[in-house]
Amino acid sequence: MEVAATAASATRKKSSSFSLRSPSLNSLRLRRIFDLFDKNGDGMITSQEISQALGLLGLDADFSELEFTIKSHIKPDNTGLSFEDFVSLHQSLDNSFFGCDNNAAKEEASTNDIGDQARMRMEESDLSEAFKVFDEDGDGYISAHELQVVLRKLGLPEAKEIDRIQKMIITVDSNHDGRVDFFEFKDMMRSVLVESS
Repeated sequence: MEVAATAASATRKKSSSFSLRSPSLNSLRLRRIFDLFDKNGDGMITSQEISQALGLLGLDADFSELEFTIKSHIKPDNTGLSFEDFVSLHQSLDNSFFGCDNNAAKEEASTNDIGDQARMRMEESDLSEAFKVFDEDGDGYISAHELQVVLRKLGLPEAKEIDRIQKMIITVDSNHDGRVDFFEFKDMMRSVLVESS
C-alpha cells in the first residue's frame, strides 16, 4: 500500500502553493504581503525589511544570498523593490522553485477554453489552500486563537488584542458558532475580491 501511495504521489503534477492559480487572488495576496514587508510605508521593500519579515515567520535566510537575489530585481536608482519588482521577484522564485510559468498557464487556460466550472474549481482550490494557512490544527475551522497565531507570525499589532481578533471572527461567522468554517471564509474572501476590483 505504501508503494502505491508513493507511486501515485510521484506521478502527480507538481502543485505550487507559492502561487495561486486565480490571478485576482494572487494579486491581492501579493499586495498585502508587499504592504506587510514595507514596514516604513515608503513603497519600497529593502533586503533588510524582507529579512526581518522572514525572520518573524521563522524562515531564517542567509542575508547575503537574500540581498543578492533581491538586488537583481531592483530597478536602477531605486533603494528597494517597488511593488512591480516584488511581483517580478515572486514570479522568478515561483519558476525556480516550483517550475511554474504563470504566463504559460494563462495561455494554456485560454487556448484550452477551460470554461467557468474549471475556473471555479481552481479558485475553490486556491481558497482552500489559503484557508489551511489559518486552520493550523486542521479541524476545518479558524478559531480566534488560530487567527491570533497567524497574525503574530506576520508581526501585526492586532495579534496582541484578542478582543479585536474575536470581533474579526464574529464579522465573518454567519452561523454564530464562534469560529470560521471554509464556507464563511470563502464568502468573506469573495466579498473582499469584489470590493477591491
